[in-house]
Amino acid sequence: MENLEILRKCAEEIRRRILPLVGTKEAAKTYGRGAGGDLTKEIDLRAEKALIKKIEEEGVSCTILSEEKGIIELGESPKNLYIICDPLDGTTNALHGVPFMATSIAMAKRPLLSQIEAAVVMDIIHNVTYAAEKGRGAYKNNERIRPSQETDLVEAVIGVDINTYKAANQTLHEKITRIIALNKHPRYFGANALQLCYVADGTIDAFVDIRGKMRVLDMAAAYLIVREAGGIVTAPDGSMLEAKLTPQQRISLVAAGNRKLHEEILRLIRD
Repeated sequence: MENLEILRKCAEEIRRRILPLVGTKEAAKTYGRGAGGDLTKEIDLRAEKALIKKIEEEGVSCTILSEEKGIIELGESPKNLYIICDPLDGTTNALHGVPFMATSIAMAKRPLLSQIEAAVVMDIIHNVTYAAEKGRGAYKNNERIRPSQETDLVEAVIGVDINTYKAANQTLHEKITRIIALNKHPRYFGANALQLCYVADGTIDAFVDIRGKMRVLDMAAAYLIVREAGGIVTAPDGSMLEAKLTPQQRISLVAAGNRKLHEEILRLIRD
């Protein structure tokens, strides 16, 4: 639980620092592109600075893998522990005052997705914390969570990331359109870590991002939370999801609350 407590403290500090900036002109000041490739905004920098400051205060020696500065080594033995963070997931929402954004922080002994051992995703606006440790289940505000058992592909609430949809190739268009055309309730909220946590607690039934554009840093924490809740997360071909934890690494995924719905989605995007 010590690892989770450190991650919670970091998330709380990030929330405290950036909440007053949400929806303000100051938040939108731009400083070039970060290590992850996106434009860096003032609100992103403040979030990352809050994270680094809190880890230093806690005396943790680690390598931070973050979206803005990239790789940051702290202390005497930084290669023994990795902290993987998207300090602000949902920057566009934050700039416009849309109340759906999160901070996403995970911890691993090695820089691989499969090696994530502890994770926290905090809903910044509503002060809701999702947390998990490998082998110990997943929790929302300290209460155990389970995913949905909805199996009807038509009636399920399915998150579909359609960001940059217009730039996608024809094959990808066809796959995404199959889901949207068949499913009655597609949703996209603009912060993938938090939307994956909605799969973990059954708020939505599945989440699909097959664009190959999601940064692994964005979803690393939520990946563990979904799996520990009992949900399923794989690559679009159904294989185990694995990736190096670097600011540049991008992935695709399909997450669902149960195996039957997951297999139905896989079939739809394969055929």
